[in-house]
This record gives sequence, C-alpha cells and structure tokens, in this order.
Amino acid sequence: MASRPIDARGWIFEVRDAEATTETWLPIGLLTSWNRNESENEETADTTTNDSEGYYSQDVMQRGAIIEVEGLYAQVTSGTPDPGQAYIDNEWAYRLGADSQNEIRWRHKTQSVWVIWDATVTPGEQSGGTNDKTSWGATFTRCGKPRTAPVAGGGTT
Repeated sequence: MASRPIDARGWIFEVRDAEATTETWLPIGLLTSWNRNESENEETADTTTNDSEGYYSQDVMQRGAIIEVEGLYAQVTSGTPDPGQAYIDNEWAYRLGADSQNEIRWRHKTQSVWVIWDATVTPGEQSGGTNDKTSWGATFTRCGKPRTAPVAGGGTT
C-alpha cells in the first residue's frame, strides 16, 4: 500500500498535572494550529580546517526543539475553562527555576506511542477583534532528551 499523508488536525497535545497525586494528563483543547521545530536552540561548532580543502565542516554540539500551539481560548458551557489551557495559564506559567519544567506529550491519533518532553512553557498572546473569538497559545521548549511511552491500552483513538 502506498504511503498517505496524515491530517494535521489529528495531533493530540497533553500536559502533565504535576500537582495531581496520580499520573494525570490534561488535553489541550480547541487548537487551530501547531508547529514543531526540531532545530530550535541547536548549537554547532565549526570544525573546518585547512585540511577541509575549502569545504565547510561542523559538529552539532547541542540539540533543541520547540512546539508552538495556537487555538481559541476555551471555556465549556459550564464556565469551566479547558483543563490543559487552564493548567498552563494558572499553574505552569508562574513557575520559576527548577520548578519551571514540566512534561508535555504528543502524538497523532493514528499512532500508538506518545513522545514525551520535559519542557518549559512560554504563554502566548491572547487577542481578538469585534467579530473574533479570543485567541490562545503557548510555546514549549524541550529540556533534555525526548522519550516515548505506549498509549494506554495499546491502541489508537
């Protein structure tokens, strides 16, 4: 069977509730776009020498990555905010120092493995005009090496 592209809307992003007594992941709802950049914060060392005969050479000394998510500021009909957005805005965004790191995980709905990052978060801007919905966003900066974990139940959603 030929390879098929996957839908961008099928990606799932969740943050870990570090205050919960049991492992609790909170979905980030109402996303409209996302961007993952695996070369953000990359650092290289120039290894070009006279022996390189005029050709550039380098070694990667540091790997980095970010995920930016954007969406609509969410409140469900009961007036309760989206759990992932609320956790980011009210808990994670105010942490400093070693406490500023938390976990984010992501995968496509067709995949049976999560990618998990230790990360810091930078809240995005919120805005809107007269006939707009209020925007919401966040940027997650990976800290350390990524890891993976199987989806509970082993299936896809």
